[in-house]
Amino acid sequence: MKKILLFLLLTLAFTSCKSTSNAVSKKETKRENKYIVNHLIENATDNIGVKYKAGGTTKSGFDCSGLVFTSFESENIKLPRSSYEQSKVGKIINIDDAQKGDLIFFKTNKSKQINHVGLITEVKSDEIKFIHSSTSKGVIISSTKEPYYKNSFAQINRVVD
Repeated sequence: MKKILLFLLLTLAFTSCKSTSNAVSKKETKRENKYIVNHLIENATDNIGVKYKAGGTTKSGFDCSGLVFTSFESENIKLPRSSYEQSKVGKIINIDDAQKGDLIFFKTNKSKQINHVGLITEVKSDEIKFIHSSTSKGVIISSTKEPYYKNSFAQINRVVD
């Protein structure tokens, strides 16, 4: 009888430890993801001022998807190379749920499909700031308050959850 009771107590203790460790691992994952997001933004913002270059993925010039591709690659996250293909990765989320590190997509110049991407750097109640490579200004931070981006907004995707 004592052996059965001891077995039950040990089983109960092990089970409760196991469920606690699951909670810790979820917390760890959140912390790791916050770290990844901060590094993605840091990596992208290190390129502010770099000129625009079609097809570019280096400090000699970036296009919009090249900047995003290279920033995510620095964290060993593989993304497709084009903004249209990047828009198919992760989970599409509501604009009200946007967070730092999410990708923001646009259909610029009356395009029927997504053709521009940025990395969200800041979210306020009425504004989203994002880093991207603009054809006219190179790597800059822009805002959804700017009419050009407000009018061409398409979607937001979460890649790092």
